[in-house]
Amino acid sequence: MFSKNEAKRLRQEFWTSFGKSFPKEWILYNTNVKGLSFKFHFDTRTAYVALCVDMDPVKKQAYWNQILSHKTILETDFLPQVRFKEFFEVSQDKTVSVAYVSIGSKVSIHDKSTWQSVMEFLNETMLKFEAFYFLYENTVKI
Repeated sequence: MFSKNEAKRLRQEFWTSFGKSFPKEWILYNTNVKGLSFKFHFDTRTAYVALCVDMDPVKKQAYWNQILSHKTILETDFLPQVRFKEFFEVSQDKTVSVAYVSIGSKVSIHDKSTWQSVMEFLNETMLKFEAFYFLYENTVKI
């Protein structure tokens, strides 16, 4: 078990190491659509990369439908393991809609022996998500 400060230090160390190992200017929030973003996530149970829709309910539903209309393309040409979840809980009081790929449950940000495989997973998965977005950006946007 790690103290709060030790856990924070490990998280910072991981993300700093990831940035140095895979130096790239990721899209993340620069989709040119407020509320449409890409996310990296790594905690004590799992790691994932996600395309998130987080906006007012009417726009959220319209964008979510656009992403779902690209489901076959995303699964076939880019990320066969992609999952779609309309109500994805990111905290106790917040849900977003996501298309995401998860590495599974045998990784932990507190276990440095899993870091390299997680870094490679995050990098490869985000590259594929970005390739999809660059090709289909105009048809995803409303």
